[in-house]
Amino acid sequence: MEQRLNLVQHRGWFYLFSFLVLLPGVIALTIPPRLNLGIDFTSGTTFTVRFEQTVPRDEISDAMSALGHPEARIQGTGGNEYIVRTNELAGSGTGPSVGPQPVSEINVIEDQLRETFGNLANADGVASPGQGFLEFSSISATVSGSLGVQKSWPFICCGITGNAIAAVVAASIAIFFYLWYTFRSVPDSFRFGTAAVVALIHDSVLVLGAFSILGKTIDTEINIFFIAAILTVIGFSVHDSIVVFDRIRENVERGEERTFAETVNASLLQTISRSLNTSLTLVFAILTLMLMGGGSIKEFLWAMLIGTIAGTYSSIFIAAQILVSWEEGDLPRWLRRITGRPEPEWEYYEEEAEPVVTGPQV
Repeated sequence: MEQRLNLVQHRGWFYLFSFLVLLPGVIALTIPPRLNLGIDFTSGTTFTVRFEQTVPRDEISDAMSALGHPEARIQGTGGNEYIVRTNELAGSGTGPSVGPQPVSEINVIEDQLRETFGNLANADGVASPGQGFLEFSSISATVSGSLGVQKSWPFICCGITGNAIAAVVAASIAIFFYLWYTFRSVPDSFRFGTAAVVALIHDSVLVLGAFSILGKTIDTEINIFFIAAILTVIGFSVHDSIVVFDRIRENVERGEERTFAETVNASLLQTISRSLNTSLTLVFAILTLMLMGGGSIKEFLWAMLIGTIAGTYSSIFIAAQILVSWEEGDLPRWLRRITGRPEPEWEYYEEEAEPVVTGPQV
């Protein structure tokens, strides 16, 4: 099987394919707005509503969509009570101190919710037909909230994003040194850590680029679920690469008479079925959630789907191939071809054999 299928022989084509796949996303990331930020990262309005009777969350979501807020996120807190996050509503701030109060979008939503689902309840859970329990808070104004209404402050979400980026950088550094130490029995073990980090960056950029394109075409947003998915994808990518690297180390330590490229190719063929089976299991689970209607976590599911496919590809066709390219000196050779510099000439000297004495000297 090793002779019939040589995966490392065509590594240049794998690099080219990755470049062509990454290029549209990288270009999209350079065009403002780079990413379509959701309400977790922009100004918005958060309000709490309690109903007299039990109301399914999906029906509230449908009602908000009909009112022009398909981005609304509904979170149940128990007792027929829900927290709703939307883009900033007109009139969600404090009105003028004198004169008639303007008709706000808040009043329209309150009236529509009462008309659709019946009377709202007050803080004690008692129905009040005339004045429903519906309190709002806008991040752009100072509004009180007696039920601990959650406010979607942008700087809080930006802090979460900053922490996520710091975590990715710290994890990349830790992964590099961990793999360098773990594979110390293999010559130049630091290249294993480097290859894993390159694959990690490959997968992260691919997911970010894909969401940049989706945001510009079908208005897909970036939210907290997306951040969680990115961190999960990074863990999956590194895990899959380590499985391949570990088999390479085992085959190198066996000391069989074959080149490093042949050892890597054999290791890939021995682990490719495991990698594909693991990835397909996860892909089927993600697709099942999508088909069953995971609307509230669709960004998470899409990021996981793209990242899982990218992680499987990069562990086989990027990370492992980088090890071979490093061993074979591909990069200097490709640079010489691009710049037109000649290949270095090597001079070989044959050592003169010493005479062999076959009999006694006279």
